[in-house]
Amino acid sequence: MIDLKGKSAIVTGGSLGIGTAIAKRLASLGANVAINYRKHDDEARAVVAEMEAMGVKGLAVKADVASFADADAMVKRTVAAFGGLHILVCNAGINWDGVIWKMTEEQWDKVIEVNLKGYFNYARAAVPLFREQAYGKIVNVTSINGIRGKFGQSNYAASKGGIIAFTKTLARELGSKNINVNAVAPGLIETDMVAQMDEEAKKKSLTEILMGRLGKPEEVANVVAFFCSDLSRHVTGQVLNVDGGQLVA
Repeated sequence: MIDLKGKSAIVTGGSLGIGTAIAKRLASLGANVAINYRKHDDEARAVVAEMEAMGVKGLAVKADVASFADADAMVKRTVAAFGGLHILVCNAGINWDGVIWKMTEEQWDKVIEVNLKGYFNYARAAVPLFREQAYGKIVNVTSINGIRGKFGQSNYAASKGGIIAFTKTLARELGSKNINVNAVAPGLIETDMVAQMDEEAKKKSLTEILMGRLGKPEEVANVVAFFCSDLSRHVTGQVLNVDGGQLVA
């Protein structure tokens, strides 16, 4: 039984998709949860309302994950609102696809800035607190494409592969302080990003999935919840694929 009562969490990119599912799952297990968002005001407010209806505290903060200052301010605001911070789930990300011979510098820089630097920004803001209290759970949402690569996604795959290396390095740096750092690597999940995929590409990807279907955001959230709990207290530096067997194929 996972029990997160008395714990406080930040989930980046919590207003949509996988981030929303994670935030609501942690709240359902008793955690107070702060989410960040960049432009989806109504959706963010709705997520907070749903979490508060579960009897926990919710907080939505308009913050750019690519901003070092925004990340630091959000961590401080969360601690002030909840009285502490115990869990950090880095999930916010974008894609801007293109083959390497057509990719612009802006495409490369923006994806790396959001998907990789954004994770550094929040970890850098939260880790001093986790070290001081000798407790913390960090879960980074990456992608199976960060493991295998993906045609037309050199920027996205590089950012997600970087997250995996970042996760393993933080696990080495923080393990002695009772801080667990793990990653979840989704495959094809029912999100807005996947809904915008070319239909032929989506059909081809579906043939790779051993379970024969798209994953659901809630299925990713369940694995994240495990990593956020004390059931995983002797697990760190790991990457768990949530892909229906897509990477196996």
